[in-house]
Amino acid sequence: MTPLTVRRASLTQPELIHRLPAYRQTGVPDGPTPNESPRNAAWIAASLRTNSTAAKQEAACTPVPADTASVTAPAEPRAHGVLGWLSRAIFGAYSLTLLFVLMSVAALLALLLPSLHWRRRTTRWLARLWLALAFLRLRVDGLEHLPAGSCVLVANHSSYLDGIVMKAGLPPRFSFVIKREAANMPVIGVVLRRIGSEFVDRHSAGGRQRDARRVMKRAEQGHSLVFFPEGTFDSVVGLKRFHIGAFVAAARGGVPLVPAVIHGARRSMPNGTIVPMPGTIRIEILPPIEGDGREPGELRDAARAVMLVRLDEPDLTELAAAPARSH
Repeated sequence: MTPLTVRRASLTQPELIHRLPAYRQTGVPDGPTPNESPRNAAWIAASLRTNSTAAKQEAACTPVPADTASVTAPAEPRAHGVLGWLSRAIFGAYSLTLLFVLMSVAALLALLLPSLHWRRRTTRWLARLWLALAFLRLRVDGLEHLPAGSCVLVANHSSYLDGIVMKAGLPPRFSFVIKREAANMPVIGVVLRRIGSEFVDRHSAGGRQRDARRVMKRAEQGHSLVFFPEGTFDSVVGLKRFHIGAFVAAARGGVPLVPAVIHGARRSMPNGTIVPMPGTIRIEILPPIEGDGREPGELRDAARAVMLVRLDEPDLTELAAAPARSH
Protein backbone atom coordinates (compact mmCIF):
# COMPACT_ATOMS: atom_id res chain seq x y z
CA MET A 1 0.00 0.00 0.00
CA THR A 2 1.54 3.31 -1.01
CA PRO A 3 2.13 5.55 2.04
CA LEU A 4 0.44 8.91 2.09
CA THR A 5 2.66 11.98 1.88
CA VAL A 6 1.32 15.06 3.64
CA ARG A 7 2.10 18.30 1.80
CA ARG A 8 1.99 21.40 3.91
CA ALA A 9 1.14 23.63 0.98
CA SER A 10 -1.91 21.61 -0.09
CA LEU A 11 -3.56 20.76 3.24
CA THR A 12 -5.11 23.11 5.76
CA GLN A 13 -4.38 22.72 9.43
CA PRO A 14 -7.76 21.03 10.19
CA GLU A 15 -7.06 18.51 7.44
CA LEU A 16 -3.63 17.79 8.90
CA ILE A 17 -5.21 17.35 12.32
CA HIS A 18 -7.68 14.90 10.84
CA ARG A 19 -4.77 12.88 9.48
CA LEU A 20 -3.03 12.94 12.82
CA PRO A 21 -5.71 13.59 15.46
CA ALA A 22 -3.97 12.83 18.73
CA TYR A 23 -0.30 13.20 17.93
CA ARG A 24 1.69 15.14 20.46
CA GLN A 25 5.40 15.74 20.09
CA THR A 26 7.49 15.03 23.16
CA GLY A 27 10.73 16.71 24.08
CA VAL A 28 12.05 19.58 26.13
CA PRO A 29 10.20 22.88 26.40
CA ASP A 30 11.08 25.21 23.58
CA GLY A 31 12.07 28.01 25.93
CA PRO A 32 10.97 31.63 26.00
CA THR A 33 8.90 33.28 23.36
CA PRO A 34 10.63 35.07 20.46
CA ASN A 35 10.16 38.37 22.27
CA GLU A 36 12.24 37.22 25.22
CA SER A 37 16.01 37.50 25.07
CA PRO A 38 17.93 34.52 26.49
CA ARG A 39 21.40 35.68 27.44
CA ASN A 40 22.64 33.13 29.94
CA ALA A 41 24.39 29.83 29.45
CA ALA A 42 22.14 28.02 31.94
CA TRP A 43 19.05 28.52 29.79
CA ILE A 44 20.98 27.72 26.61
CA ALA A 45 22.21 24.53 28.20
CA ALA A 46 18.64 23.55 29.06
CA SER A 47 17.79 23.68 25.38
CA LEU A 48 20.42 21.05 24.65
CA ARG A 49 18.64 18.47 26.75
CA THR A 50 16.67 16.28 24.36
CA ASN A 51 15.91 13.17 26.43
CA SER A 52 14.61 14.45 29.77
CA THR A 53 12.89 12.11 32.21
CA ALA A 54 9.69 14.11 31.84
CA ALA A 55 9.78 13.74 28.08
CA LYS A 56 10.23 9.99 28.36
CA GLN A 57 7.32 9.71 30.79
CA GLU A 58 5.13 11.81 28.52
CA ALA A 59 6.06 9.68 25.52
CA ALA A 60 5.25 6.51 27.44
CA CYS A 61 1.83 7.81 28.51
CA THR A 62 0.78 9.42 25.24
CA PRO A 63 -1.16 7.08 22.92
CA VAL A 64 -0.26 7.26 19.23
CA PRO A 65 -3.29 6.80 16.97
CA ALA A 66 -3.38 4.23 14.22
CA ASP A 67 -3.70 6.84 11.51
CA THR A 68 -0.31 8.29 12.51
CA ALA A 69 0.96 5.91 9.83
CA SER A 70 -0.28 8.37 7.23
CA VAL A 71 2.64 10.66 8.03
CA THR A 72 5.30 8.13 8.90
CA ALA A 73 8.33 7.50 6.75
CA PRO A 74 7.71 5.44 3.61
CA ALA A 75 8.23 1.75 4.07
CA GLU A 76 11.37 0.29 2.61
CA PRO A 77 10.66 -1.43 -0.70
CA ARG A 78 11.19 -5.17 -0.45
CA ALA A 79 12.23 -7.40 -3.29
CA HIS A 80 10.08 -10.50 -3.68
CA GLY A 81 11.25 -14.07 -3.46
CA VAL A 82 14.40 -15.74 -2.24
CA LEU A 83 16.54 -14.09 -4.91
CA GLY A 84 15.36 -10.62 -3.89
CA TRP A 85 16.00 -11.34 -0.23
CA LEU A 86 19.45 -12.68 -1.02
CA SER A 87 20.41 -9.69 -3.14
CA ARG A 88 19.26 -7.32 -0.38
CA ALA A 89 21.27 -9.22 2.23
CA ILE A 90 24.38 -9.17 0.04
CA PHE A 91 24.08 -5.43 -0.61
CA GLY A 92 23.51 -4.77 3.09
CA ALA A 93 26.60 -6.75 4.07
CA TYR A 94 28.59 -4.97 1.36
CA SER A 95 27.58 -1.42 2.35
CA LEU A 96 28.02 -1.98 6.08
CA THR A 97 31.39 -3.69 5.65
CA LEU A 98 32.51 -0.88 3.39
CA LEU A 99 31.38 1.69 5.97
CA PHE A 100 33.30 -0.06 8.75
CA VAL A 101 36.48 -0.34 6.64
CA LEU A 102 36.40 3.32 5.56
CA MET A 103 35.55 4.46 9.09
CA SER A 104 38.53 2.49 10.41
CA VAL A 105 40.77 4.11 7.80
CA ALA A 106 39.39 7.52 8.79
CA ALA A 107 40.14 6.81 12.47
CA LEU A 108 43.70 5.72 11.67
CA LEU A 109 44.38 8.78 9.53
CA ALA A 110 42.76 11.03 12.13
CA LEU A 111 45.24 9.72 14.69
CA LEU A 112 48.26 10.02 12.37
CA LEU A 113 47.67 13.35 10.61
CA PRO A 114 48.92 16.24 12.74
CA SER A 115 46.89 18.98 11.02
CA LEU A 116 43.19 19.51 11.84
CA HIS A 117 42.69 20.86 8.33
CA TRP A 118 44.00 17.67 6.72
CA ARG A 119 42.09 15.44 9.11
CA ARG A 120 38.87 17.18 8.11
CA ARG A 121 39.68 17.05 4.40
CA THR A 122 40.51 13.35 4.58
CA THR A 123 37.33 12.50 6.50
CA ARG A 124 35.27 14.49 4.01
CA TRP A 125 36.82 12.62 1.08
CA LEU A 126 36.19 9.23 2.72
CA ALA A 127 32.55 10.18 3.41
CA ARG A 128 32.08 11.08 -0.24
CA LEU A 129 33.75 7.82 -1.27
CA TRP A 130 31.41 5.71 0.86
CA LEU A 131 28.32 7.45 -0.49
CA ALA A 132 29.48 6.83 -4.06
CA LEU A 133 30.33 3.16 -3.46
CA ALA A 134 27.01 2.65 -1.65
CA PHE A 135 25.21 4.02 -4.75
CA LEU A 136 24.04 7.13 -2.93
CA ARG A 137 24.37 10.08 -5.27
CA LEU A 138 25.08 13.33 -3.42
CA ARG A 139 24.03 16.67 -4.83
CA VAL A 140 24.68 20.01 -3.12
CA ASP A 141 22.82 23.14 -4.21
CA GLY A 142 23.41 26.64 -2.91
CA LEU A 143 27.06 26.49 -1.87
CA GLU A 144 27.27 30.10 -3.00
CA HIS A 145 25.07 31.01 -0.02
CA LEU A 146 27.77 30.00 2.48
CA PRO A 147 29.49 33.10 3.87
CA ALA A 148 33.23 33.38 3.34
CA GLY A 149 33.69 33.84 7.08
CA SER A 150 32.20 32.05 10.05
CA CYS A 151 28.53 31.09 10.36
CA VAL A 152 26.09 28.77 12.11
CA LEU A 153 24.35 26.26 9.84
CA VAL A 154 21.15 24.47 10.87
CA ALA A 155 19.63 21.49 9.04
CA ASN A 156 16.71 19.11 9.44
CA HIS A 157 17.41 15.69 10.95
CA SER A 158 15.62 12.62 9.57
CA SER A 159 18.15 9.78 9.21
CA TYR A 160 21.43 8.32 10.43
CA LEU A 161 22.79 9.35 7.05
CA ASP A 162 22.50 13.06 7.85
CA GLY A 163 25.87 13.41 9.56
CA ILE A 164 27.78 11.60 6.80
CA VAL A 165 25.93 13.53 4.12
CA MET A 166 26.66 16.91 5.69
CA LYS A 167 30.31 16.02 6.26
CA ALA A 168 30.62 14.99 2.61
CA GLY A 169 28.79 18.01 1.25
CA LEU A 170 30.04 20.95 3.31
CA PRO A 171 33.49 22.56 3.20
CA PRO A 172 35.97 21.03 5.69
CA ARG A 173 36.02 24.12 7.95
CA PHE A 174 32.71 23.24 9.67
CA SER A 175 32.58 21.75 13.17
CA PHE A 176 29.61 19.57 14.11
CA VAL A 177 27.74 19.96 17.42
CA ILE A 178 26.92 16.42 18.58
CA LYS A 179 25.58 14.68 21.68
CA ARG A 180 28.39 13.72 24.06
CA GLU A 181 27.53 10.00 23.96
CA ALA A 182 28.91 9.84 20.41
CA ALA A 183 32.40 10.64 21.68
CA ASN A 184 32.56 7.22 23.37
CA MET A 185 31.39 5.18 20.40
CA PRO A 186 33.98 2.73 19.04
CA VAL A 187 35.94 3.96 16.01
CA ILE A 188 33.55 6.79 15.10
CA GLY A 189 34.18 8.50 18.44
CA VAL A 190 37.88 8.76 17.59
CA VAL A 191 37.07 10.35 14.23
CA LEU A 192 34.60 12.83 15.71
CA ARG A 193 37.02 13.96 18.40
CA ARG A 194 39.96 14.34 15.99
CA ILE A 195 38.04 16.41 13.43
CA GLY A 196 37.10 19.01 16.04
CA SER A 197 33.48 18.14 16.80
CA GLU A 198 31.79 19.97 19.68
CA PHE A 199 30.12 17.60 22.16
CA VAL A 200 27.20 18.61 24.39
CA ASP A 201 25.99 16.89 27.53
CA ARG A 202 22.23 16.34 27.52
CA HIS A 203 21.83 14.89 31.01
CA SER A 204 24.04 16.62 33.59
CA ALA A 205 23.01 20.17 34.49
CA GLY A 206 26.59 21.21 35.16
CA GLY A 207 27.76 19.56 31.94
CA ARG A 208 25.08 21.30 29.88
CA GLN A 209 26.10 24.70 31.22
CA ARG A 210 29.79 24.04 30.65
CA ASP A 211 29.21 22.80 27.09
CA ALA A 212 26.86 25.66 26.28
CA ARG A 213 29.48 28.20 27.33
CA ARG A 214 32.12 26.44 25.23
CA VAL A 215 29.93 26.31 22.11
CA MET A 216 29.02 29.99 22.51
CA LYS A 217 32.70 30.87 22.85
CA ARG A 218 33.50 28.95 19.68
CA ALA A 219 30.88 30.92 17.78
CA GLU A 220 32.13 34.19 19.21
CA GLN A 221 35.68 33.25 18.16
CA GLY A 222 34.55 32.93 14.55
CA HIS A 223 34.22 29.16 14.11
CA SER A 224 31.62 27.72 11.71
CA LEU A 225 29.24 25.28 13.42
CA VAL A 226 26.65 22.77 12.21
CA PHE A 227 23.59 22.00 14.35
CA PHE A 228 20.64 19.65 13.93
CA PRO A 229 18.27 21.76 16.07
CA GLU A 230 15.57 19.09 16.24
CA GLY A 231 18.00 17.05 18.34
CA THR A 232 16.63 13.68 17.23
CA PHE A 233 14.53 11.92 14.58
CA ASP A 234 11.97 9.14 14.37
CA SER A 235 9.52 7.58 11.91
CA VAL A 236 7.08 10.49 11.94
CA VAL A 237 7.55 12.65 8.84
CA GLY A 238 7.78 16.35 9.53
CA LEU A 239 9.86 19.07 11.14
CA LYS A 240 10.07 18.75 14.91
CA ARG A 241 10.46 21.46 17.51
CA PHE A 242 13.74 23.40 17.34
CA HIS A 243 15.91 23.72 20.43
CA ILE A 244 17.25 27.22 20.86
CA GLY A 245 21.00 26.58 21.32
CA ALA A 246 22.05 27.03 17.69
CA PHE A 247 20.21 30.32 17.41
CA VAL A 248 21.66 31.66 20.65
CA ALA A 249 25.13 30.81 19.33
CA ALA A 250 24.45 32.75 16.11
CA ALA A 251 23.00 35.74 17.96
CA ARG A 252 25.73 35.89 20.60
CA GLY A 253 28.47 35.35 18.03
CA GLY A 254 26.98 37.95 15.70
CA VAL A 255 27.42 35.55 12.76
CA PRO A 256 25.06 34.67 9.88
CA LEU A 257 22.62 31.81 10.37
CA VAL A 258 22.43 29.53 7.33
CA PRO A 259 19.36 27.25 7.01
CA ALA A 260 19.83 24.03 5.02
CA VAL A 261 17.46 21.25 4.01
CA ILE A 262 18.42 17.61 3.45
CA HIS A 263 16.25 15.87 0.88
CA GLY A 264 16.14 12.10 0.34
CA ALA A 265 18.01 10.83 3.41
CA ARG A 266 14.79 9.69 5.10
CA ARG A 267 13.80 7.73 2.01
CA SER A 268 17.24 6.15 1.56
CA MET A 269 17.61 5.11 5.19
CA PRO A 270 14.39 5.44 7.23
CA ASN A 271 14.34 5.23 10.99
CA GLY A 272 14.65 1.63 12.17
CA THR A 273 16.82 0.44 9.27
CA ILE A 274 20.58 -0.13 9.19
CA VAL A 275 21.08 -0.57 5.46
CA PRO A 276 20.73 2.40 3.07
CA MET A 277 18.85 2.10 -0.20
CA PRO A 278 20.51 3.46 -3.37
CA GLY A 279 19.18 6.84 -4.43
CA THR A 280 19.87 10.56 -4.58
CA ILE A 281 20.38 12.73 -1.52
CA ARG A 282 20.36 16.49 -1.98
CA ILE A 283 21.54 19.23 0.35
CA GLU A 284 19.85 22.57 -0.33
CA ILE A 285 21.65 25.48 1.28
CA LEU A 286 19.39 28.51 1.65
CA PRO A 287 20.34 32.21 1.80
CA PRO A 288 21.84 33.26 5.15
CA ILE A 289 19.96 35.20 7.80
CA GLU A 290 21.99 37.92 9.47
CA GLY A 291 22.48 37.04 13.13
CA ASP A 292 24.02 40.25 14.42
CA GLY A 293 21.47 42.29 16.39
CA ARG A 294 18.76 39.61 16.14
CA GLU A 295 17.08 37.77 18.98
CA PRO A 296 17.56 33.97 19.12
CA GLY A 297 13.81 33.32 18.95
CA GLU A 298 13.53 35.56 15.93
CA LEU A 299 16.34 33.67 14.18
CA ARG A 300 14.72 30.34 15.04
CA ASP A 301 11.34 31.32 13.63
CA ALA A 302 12.84 32.80 10.45
CA ALA A 303 14.97 29.71 9.78
CA ARG A 304 12.08 27.34 10.49
CA ALA A 305 9.75 29.19 8.11
CA VAL A 306 12.09 29.02 5.12
CA MET A 307 13.02 25.40 5.84
CA LEU A 308 9.37 24.33 5.93
CA VAL A 309 8.75 25.92 2.53
CA ARG A 310 11.59 23.94 0.95
CA LEU A 311 11.20 20.70 2.92
CA ASP A 312 7.69 19.85 1.77
CA GLU A 313 6.88 18.14 5.08
CA PRO A 314 4.37 19.14 7.79
CA ASP A 315 5.17 21.33 10.76
CA LEU A 316 4.85 18.95 13.69
CA THR A 317 4.76 21.77 16.23
CA GLU A 318 1.49 22.99 14.70
CA LEU A 319 0.03 19.50 14.94
CA ALA A 320 1.19 19.15 18.55
CA ALA A 321 -0.28 22.53 19.52
CA ALA A 322 -3.65 22.05 17.79
CA PRO A 323 -6.50 20.39 19.71
CA ALA A 324 -7.23 16.81 18.74
CA ARG A 325 -10.32 16.29 16.58
CA SER A 326 -13.09 14.42 18.36
CA HIS A 327 -14.86 11.52 16.69
